[in-house]
Amino acid sequence: MNSRLVVTFTTLIVFLIAALAVPLGLAYASHRTNRLLLDRRADATRFAELADQAAREDDRTGLVAEIGRYAELYGAAVRVRGRNGSMLAGAGRFDADDREATRLALAGRTTEDLPTISPFGPATVLLAEPAGRDAQLSGVVLLEAPTDRARLDVSLVWGTLAVGALVALAYSALVAGRLARWILRPVTELDRTTQAIAQGRLDARAHPGAGPSELRRLEERFNAMADAVSGAMERQRAFVADASHELRTPLTVLGLRLENLEPHLKGEGTAEFEEAMAELDRLALLVDDLLALAGVEAGAGVEGKDIPLGPRLGAWREVYAAKGVHLVTDISEMSVVPEAAARIADIALDNAQKFVPAGGTVTVTLDDGVLRVSDDGPGLGEEERAEALGRFWRSGAHANVPGSGLGLAIAAELARACGARLALLPAVPHGLVVELTLKTQP
Repeated sequence: MNSRLVVTFTTLIVFLIAALAVPLGLAYASHRTNRLLLDRRADATRFAELADQAAREDDRTGLVAEIGRYAELYGAAVRVRGRNGSMLAGAGRFDADDREATRLALAGRTTEDLPTISPFGPATVLLAEPAGRDAQLSGVVLLEAPTDRARLDVSLVWGTLAVGALVALAYSALVAGRLARWILRPVTELDRTTQAIAQGRLDARAHPGAGPSELRRLEERFNAMADAVSGAMERQRAFVADASHELRTPLTVLGLRLENLEPHLKGEGTAEFEEAMAELDRLALLVDDLLALAGVEAGAGVEGKDIPLGPRLGAWREVYAAKGVHLVTDISEMSVVPEAAARIADIALDNAQKFVPAGGTVTVTLDDGVLRVSDDGPGLGEEERAEALGRFWRSGAHANVPGSGLGLAIAAELARACGARLALLPAVPHGLVVELTLKTQP
């Protein structure tokens, strides 16, 4: 938008400068042409008087000498014709066709205007002046004058106007750029702030400063809106965390009391007791996951230091061995990842060991900043992969598998908070790939 505003302002300035410079240039060219006409017509009038005197006295000696000196001094060409069009005297090289001018002069009409002089021409101008008085015309004087000096003057003025216009345009473009930046500064600030908020920096705010008052008010209202939204989200997170924390104690007490009742149960109540304990365990797991999700959203543990990934994966080998699932890790001993990435790997491995059948294989690789956990289990369909990162989502085929449906949602929040990108991809020929693209370091 900044460039469009600059182009718009500059275009208007170009039209304004052209509207001033072009008429000025044309006006000066017209003025210089009229001055040339007046100067040369005065000379032609003097020669007409000399020609009339020579016709009356029948002596052309003075006339010939005068036009000869004039032609040599000014580089002009002069002709004197009689009433019948015959050549009476001449000096200089005459290139113009003088028939029409001679006809008009013999009719008593003098030259009233000339073609407008410009740097590109004409090279010469032709003036005609009748010789004699009233109806007693004795001939006509034709003067072909060069326009070199006039064209030079017009060129200098036009060049000065052009340079002035370019300088004015350059300064105007500079001012237009500054004006556009001043107008758009609040918009640029809002763009920077919204980008920061989209990247997870919920405390980012616009800094009102320069700019139009309307846009400064927009910045202030945006900040107020961001504060309100951030406060609502913080209260929501606090409520989830507080509720989850407060539920832990009664759940623990309820579990202990149920365990204390076990010796007093009769045989037919044992199955109901076990189902109640299973539901209690699932509720406790859900509370723990809610606390974990609230912590991630609040930024807890997201900005942790880099840790070695190899030892972290080694802790899963016994779990996978007990399940009869092969765990293959193609990770260098020197490989380190952010703590958030290691937690995402834990979530992916925990899910894989639930759904991959015995004899299956789970492979973990880290290559060029991309961490992949792939398995050859049943996998997920395209629509399921699109929804799996949502909260409390569980596949209909996995309804009997323990879990809260928050694992991948926590992983997605961890990835977003640390600037990484999390994606679920299909494995070939079947299975699921959890791919985490880490943020590259500058």
